[in-house]
Amino acid sequence: MPAGWDLHWAWAGLAMLLAVAEMVVPGVFLIWMAGAAGVVSLVVWGMPMLPIAAQVGLFAALSLGSVLVGRRYTLTHRADSEDPALNDRAARLVGEVVVVTEAITAGHGRVRLGDGEWLARGADAAQGTRLQVIGIHGTALMVAPLD
Repeated sequence: MPAGWDLHWAWAGLAMLLAVAEMVVPGVFLIWMAGAAGVVSLVVWGMPMLPIAAQVGLFAALSLGSVLVGRRYTLTHRADSEDPALNDRAARLVGEVVVVTEAITAGHGRVRLGDGEWLARGADAAQGTRLQVIGIHGTALMVAPLD
């Protein structure tokens, strides 16, 4: 080891590198290893003569332990979304009001939702009737009379 060079800075640098990598490639995995490297940095700072093999072993053990504990924690403490339908376009359409553009006969027709037209399934309805989306079936909106 070069004179004046403290190995704990290398572990601190590894901790920072792993933390940055977690931000770039999120997956709730590398942050636990970053914490392990940070702990090893503190241990090496307090015990600078600790052999490198022991440091690497300590890092491996702390990484494995923290990843397992962190995984269990994240699985049991899931954050509920304020908008569960955020990435489910079909679920976001339920409850919307549509206007029949092509009469619904024999259960099939077309409706306008926003600036687009959709296939529709539901009870027969004349053109211009306002209906409500109650579900999605394939690419067709399931519609029903307004409540």
